Amino acid sequence: MNTDRILPGVLLMLAFCVLAPLLDVSSKLAAEAGLPVGQITTARFVVQGALMLPVVLAMGLSLRLDRRALGFVTLRAVFLILSTFSFVSGIAVMPLADALAIAFVEPFILLLLGPLIFGDHVGPRRLAACLVGFGGALMVIQPSLAVFGLVALWPLGTAVFFAFYMLVTRAISVYMHPVAMQFHTSWTGLALCLPVMLAFDGGALPALDPIWPQGLGWLWLFGVGFWAAVSHICMTYALKFAPSATLAPLHYFEIVVAVLMGYLIFDDLPNRITVTGIAVIVASGLYIIHRERLAHRDRAASAEAEAPAGP
Repeated sequence: MNTDRILPGVLLMLAFCVLAPLLDVSSKLAAEAGLPVGQITTARFVVQGALMLPVVLAMGLSLRLDRRALGFVTLRAVFLILSTFSFVSGIAVMPLADALAIAFVEPFILLLLGPLIFGDHVGPRRLAACLVGFGGALMVIQPSLAVFGLVALWPLGTAVFFAFYMLVTRAISVYMHPVAMQFHTSWTGLALCLPVMLAFDGGALPALDPIWPQGLGWLWLFGVGFWAAVSHICMTYALKFAPSATLAPLHYFEIVVAVLMGYLIFDDLPNRITVTGIAVIVASGLYIIHRERLAHRDRAASAEAEAPAGP
């Protein structure tokens, strides 16, 4: 394993973990400025698409999609819209760390969906770790439900929708460049969001009724798309330098950064039950990653043993 290539991947993944919470901070600041959740969600695709266009052109990637790719990209955009809308709805009233911790049950949902959709084998230890991880999520959700009501369930919706988003990504990544995929998802998401926002302009649903931003509201909306684009480019290129098994444990550093930013910017600090729940989620996730590595090693050894001997 080439450590000279892995180090840039690790640094880029850590950069993602630092930059991604800035997307959440911008979203929360935009919501506190009175901007509707639907408008914040749409801003992500407007800015991200505009920023990704010159990157796609500079890399010489195609701006065209065939019918099959368009179907997958549209489905991917739908799940990303629902995931973003759910998360922004949650952090509009909840602390960043609480919402992000609940959303981090996504890997557990993904693990459970894998056997149903792709026929992946999941052993009893990983299933048990999923149950423990969900228990940790309940420890975060329970006090949040008591304080914020049913809105505390929005991040759980984020986890479900993002799990399906990742499954679609897995299906399409075999024949589409990740940068092109991100760009096409952005403009497709914009094409889906704009008609909805126009239809509900002046309507009875405040979450979908756009308003004219005031003052720093413009900056927060720009930040939503900017930090989404920059952080995901970091993750995309991190995976080019280092395998996902190496990078996956680092992803939990994002929760640490979210706790720090939540405290410094919003004066939010998780209580003991929430901290314990976060620790359970992280520990369960790391154990699943460990078991995935062992399973991958066993599969590789089995394949090597079954391979025909050379001449």
